[in-house]
Amino acid sequence: HAAANYLVAFARLFLGLWAFSCAFWYLSAESTCKLKAKFNLNGYKDLEKKKVVIGGMFPVHKGIAYSDGNTSRVPVSSGCEGFNFRTFRWTQTMLFAINEINEKVDLLPNTDLGYVIYDSCFTISKAVEGTLTYLTGQDEAVPNYRCGTGAPLAALVGTGGSDLSIATARILGLYHFPQVSYSSTCSALKSKFQFPTFLRTIPNDIHQSTAMAQLVLRFGWTWVGTIAADDDYGKYGIKDFKEQVEEAGVCISFSEVLPKVSSPEDIQRIVQTVVESTAKIIVVFSSDVDLSPLITELLRHNVTNRTWIASEAWVTSALINQPGVYPVLAGTLGFGVKRADIPGLRRHLLELDPYDDPLTEEFWEMVLFVTNQNVNGTLPRAVRGVPDGLCTGTESLAQLDNTYSDVSQLRITYSVYKAVYAVAHALHNLEHCEKGKGPFVGNTCADISNFEPWQLMYYLKNVRFKVKATDEEIFFDNGDIEGFYDILNWQVNSEGDISFINVGHYNGSAAVEDRMNIMNYSIVWNNEALEPPRSVCSENCQPGTRKGIRQGEPVCCFDCIPCADGEISNTTNARECTLCSGDDWSNDAHDACVPKIIEFLAFGEPLGITLIVISAFGASVTIAVGVVFIVHIGTPLVKANDALLSFSLLFSLVVTFLCSIVFLGEPQHWSCMTSQVALALGFALCLSSIMGEFKERIASKTAANSTTCTVWLIILPPHPVKNTSSQNIKIILECDEGSVVFICCIFAYDILLALLAFVFAFIARKLEDHFSEAKCVTFGMLVFFIVWISFVPAYLSTRGKFMVAVQIFAILASSFGLLTCIFLPKCYILLVKPERNIEEMMRPRAKLRDSTMTWTSASLATVASEVNATMASTAIDD
Repeated sequence: HAAANYLVAFARLFLGLWAFSCAFWYLSAESTCKLKAKFNLNGYKDLEKKKVVIGGMFPVHKGIAYSDGNTSRVPVSSGCEGFNFRTFRWTQTMLFAINEINEKVDLLPNTDLGYVIYDSCFTISKAVEGTLTYLTGQDEAVPNYRCGTGAPLAALVGTGGSDLSIATARILGLYHFPQVSYSSTCSALKSKFQFPTFLRTIPNDIHQSTAMAQLVLRFGWTWVGTIAADDDYGKYGIKDFKEQVEEAGVCISFSEVLPKVSSPEDIQRIVQTVVESTAKIIVVFSSDVDLSPLITELLRHNVTNRTWIASEAWVTSALINQPGVYPVLAGTLGFGVKRADIPGLRRHLLELDPYDDPLTEEFWEMVLFVTNQNVNGTLPRAVRGVPDGLCTGTESLAQLDNTYSDVSQLRITYSVYKAVYAVAHALHNLEHCEKGKGPFVGNTCADISNFEPWQLMYYLKNVRFKVKATDEEIFFDNGDIEGFYDILNWQVNSEGDISFINVGHYNGSAAVEDRMNIMNYSIVWNNEALEPPRSVCSENCQPGTRKGIRQGEPVCCFDCIPCADGEISNTTNARECTLCSGDDWSNDAHDACVPKIIEFLAFGEPLGITLIVISAFGASVTIAVGVVFIVHIGTPLVKANDALLSFSLLFSLVVTFLCSIVFLGEPQHWSCMTSQVALALGFALCLSSIMGEFKERIASKTAANSTTCTVWLIILPPHPVKNTSSQNIKIILECDEGSVVFICCIFAYDILLALLAFVFAFIARKLEDHFSEAKCVTFGMLVFFIVWISFVPAYLSTRGKFMVAVQIFAILASSFGLLTCIFLPKCYILLVKPERNIEEMMRPRAKLRDSTMTWTSASLATVASEVNATMASTAIDD
């Protein structure tokens, strides 16, 4: 008994001390802790007798109401404005899904789900307010505390835009609280280091950016503009898109950012940029709320002839697809998330009770305002300030036809539906965990009536189920689902309205070559064109040209520079021209190398035939002269001119005439050697004959030249070569002389003989006789020198086969000059004036006015011998 009394007394003392300490703490807390602010949130709640509560957050309004920023009074949480029928449908879809789950017997049969849904007003501040309030469990947000005593919180479905989800996910991640988003697609949310409890039932934007990039590349658009919302959704989406297309060679004409807060100046600047840009393709990553002011301004400026690439956030938005928008947006291509028909949803949407909550009441008034404004000009009660009674709340919505009631394009709505069901299936798996086989420490299971958020997170990450309405299997891969999109085309229907036509799809999980499937023939482009528009800064450089960079401009802006002669490009947009090989040359289009023209003076061409005829004629005439001399060999004239010298000269002229023919035709080894040797020896014999005094002298002069030729042919013989440097488009087949030194020595000897012959003839030109050969030789040598002096500049100024023609012409001209000047006067006497072919005419005259003697060829030879003898004796005397 004593012990028992002692324990009772001790317990009373302990309870007294505890009560005192609690009272002290309460008084201290009341004096030091106070609520700093009370949030102004609208939404839906149903917590009574619910086992588990699911949170939701939707941007029912487009923004917060304007605040004057007055700091002289107690700050009040801002209200919201700009009711959005589309997002209100999303809100009702969550309510519909929860009610549908609560009625199921195969999904959470023993658990009723409650909900707390807030309006984020499409602003980060409201989203944070709603998140803190939801976690606290009461209207006053107390960070780090769960002040409610009701059902456990399961997960948050929301919160709308990516910026909002990033803000809420950072808070929820601190408490390991699951968040399942239905419309936040920003690729930044993939990071589990920053957002460990974030999941979504809408594809990651990395898939959409890739899809947009592939679409641009598929149609060959290399010059595009980009417009992004001033938030993480727009910035990350456009960044990923630009990285991929720029790597593939696409250039960005302009990059504009849509203001989050209304700014007419910024909108005007963007419109001006779009108008001035030559880009016909504009990629837009933005929500419909942010994009709407720009579309309105584009309509006002009648900016047409542009093709818009839409992100999933606005591709089916009724806020953008307003009456009269088709001149600007017809032909738009965009990517929409999976669409579905949800049985029973439309009926739920049209069976609302306007008195359930303020949001539904506001919706009711807005619907009636839109419906009746054209009838009696009335305004919503919140705006009008008129007495109650105008709206009875019993009006029927059965005939309602607007964005809210339109269930033809349930895409984000379907994503909301899947998000709610993902949470429900995770709760179902948690509830039906087999004891002793649980996933937690000691193989334990969580209690559906009292579980921690991180425990539900385990089941959410591993959930896998099929949506009954669509038979689509849902599972998360590191928090994301597969990247599947419908490709939608904005086409004008028969009623003049925009219809969203499915023209293909994109599956980010497929092989790279199979990801995009698009029916080009089904697309109707801007201005109802059937062919894709072209959007390039510069047109493609065709084969035969290369790209020339414009300084200070993107690489897609370039000039097309024709390839130089001898260079080609056989691809479109070649960066460099390729040099043809030595035996090839570029064609006229500079897109292919073709073999160069092989050029030589052929026998069969007109010029070759002409030269052959002239050569043959010259040789024939020379032979005919020889025949004449043979016939008249016993006559005084022939005897007086030394028949042997005459026949040697005629033979050498025949050789020079005929050797010119060897220069014709394709050069061969034998022809290259024969032509130059025959020419050198022919002229050497000819000039030696003119100077010859007797046979031994002729032989010695010719033998000297023959020795030189022989050495030349043995050591460095002439040979055929391909001359590719003289003319770009031709290969000139010609003879390489082998050694310049040898050929110069050979022809220098001929020149020396020619000079000596000319000197002797020139000295003897005044020694007159009845027949003076000195004058004839003088004229012949003058012709010889004139021809070969003229030959040098003519030869150097010509190219190709005409060089050969000039050389042959010089040979023929000099040969004809010698033949004509030396033998024509003799033939004239022999054939026309035979009466002058007598001994008396060959003898020197007895006396001349200048007291000089006359000279014949014999006497001229004698004089030459005497000159040589005198020069020799003088040398001996010296």
